Amino acid sequence: MDRPHTILSCAMSVDGRIDDTTPERLRLSNEADFAEVDELRAGCDAILVGAGTLRADDPRLLVRSPALRARRRGEGRTENLLKVLVTRSGEFDPRARFFSTGDAGAVVYTGGPGVDAARAGLSGRPASDPPAEVVDAGSPPTAEAVLADLANRGVGRLLVEGGGHIHTMFLTSGLVDEIRLAVAPFFVGEEDAPRFVLPGAYPYSAAAPMRLVEARALGDVAVLRYRPDNRGPQEREAGGGRAGADGSAGTGVPRTRGEDR
Repeated sequence: MDRPHTILSCAMSVDGRIDDTTPERLRLSNEADFAEVDELRAGCDAILVGAGTLRADDPRLLVRSPALRARRRGEGRTENLLKVLVTRSGEFDPRARFFSTGDAGAVVYTGGPGVDAARAGLSGRPASDPPAEVVDAGSPPTAEAVLADLANRGVGRLLVEGGGHIHTMFLTSGLVDEIRLAVAPFFVGEEDAPRFVLPGAYPYSAAAPMRLVEARALGDVAVLRYRPDNRGPQEREAGGGRAGADGSAGTGVPRTRGEDR
């Protein structure tokens, strides 16, 4: 399948939680990590979240740095990324900052009755808002359908930023090329707190593990990057150790994140 290079980026606690159960948003990263992910965003064409993230965080999903926005303009691209929303129900707040900010527009992927619900929700938006389109990606929507449509739109690099249901959908599909995790130095410890992923049939098992290509510290935050390992068992055993981003042991090349999402 022709599809974008897909990067999944997430910040979490040591116990794998991506938020707590309080109304306030939990800060799981630091300024250095925010800056790195901002740069990562600036190098992508589209950014994707689920409806749960939209409701919980009201994210803007913009490139924060003026220099990075200027670089994108110089490359002939929009200052910000195409925004992508995946929702089963098609129900969301059309007044969310996701839809009212940026300059590249948005695509909503849903299916079944969600298509009509999403189109109805977007119909009353101000004419000054960036354009937004609804696409039927199956009922329920699938990662395969989303990626195929994005590829047809010219998206070469996609950044997936949550939440747990979306992470699970993409990872169980085996269609993620790279995972970037920022691990905060604390536990959330709440049973009902949102998780990085949910139970599922993941292709990355003990028999077919991913490769750790980078591990380093940004202050007290640990940054880990994984890639699927397509080698066979004998090749993995022969290849041995863990490597940095350039294939050698070490810190690797810095990558990127944005605070106000």
